[in-house]
Amino acid sequence: MLKPGYYYDLTILEKNEEGYWFGKDTTQMALLPTQYADSGLLKGDKLTVFLYHNAMHLLCASTQKSKAKVGDLATLKVTSMTPAGAYLDWGLPQDLLLPRALHEDDLQTGDYCLVKVIFDEPTGKVIAKEKLGDELSNEVLTVKDKEVVQCIVYKDTELGYQVIVNEKHLGLLHYNEVFKDLYVGDVFTGFIKDIKEDNKLNIMIGKPGYQRVEGEEGNILHQLHKNNGYLPYHDKSNAEIIYTVFGMSKRTFKMTIGKLYRDKKILIEEDGIRLI
Repeated sequence: MLKPGYYYDLTILEKNEEGYWFGKDTTQMALLPTQYADSGLLKGDKLTVFLYHNAMHLLCASTQKSKAKVGDLATLKVTSMTPAGAYLDWGLPQDLLLPRALHEDDLQTGDYCLVKVIFDEPTGKVIAKEKLGDELSNEVLTVKDKEVVQCIVYKDTELGYQVIVNEKHLGLLHYNEVFKDLYVGDVFTGFIKDIKEDNKLNIMIGKPGYQRVEGEEGNILHQLHKNNGYLPYHDKSNAEIIYTVFGMSKRTFKMTIGKLYRDKKILIEEDGIRLI
């Protein structure tokens, strides 16, 4: 059975004044309206299409790439507010409904919000949910200490940014570990700094220890080559300046230039670093 919110490889089975009808057979078909179709399509052509419901609840097909499919977390823009909830731009002719009961925060037109796209079995519709508490749990962890993870910024808290870890768990990125503004929905690679007894996860941006250093060596060497082999930064430089210039924490910078020095690739001078 064809469901909205997913991609399918389907064949054009019929064509009429409404548009092109896609399906695997004639028992269930989806309409690609003429105004959204390429003029060169023919009966029998097979395409990858995304299925959605239009405003009349008719199953439709789109050759446009959706910004999210069922099961995805995505940051989407609010296009309008109604008594039913917020409508979100997910890249298709029909906007995606975020029902008011599933709102996390007060929203206004033009806002961006982090949601999960779900298929609502009782109604047979694809909707969004902003309340993600029941989707995330730290009761049984699937990550370990110092493991590299993918993170999405979820909320601001008093201590730092609450982040979604590998789309399964919640972690905390402390404000004093960050040297730039982050916003809800921002995605970054981080690692598990440590795990508390109650399975609370502390997160840091980047990679742990010398894995991170090895990845940053090329960055510093590239900057040196661009600047005639000299940069006026060293282990006493301001942390925010280091982050602005190199995109890394001061701790990582110190570890990296230390390794480059030991490998005899740079000299550490009183006022900066110099390429050998």
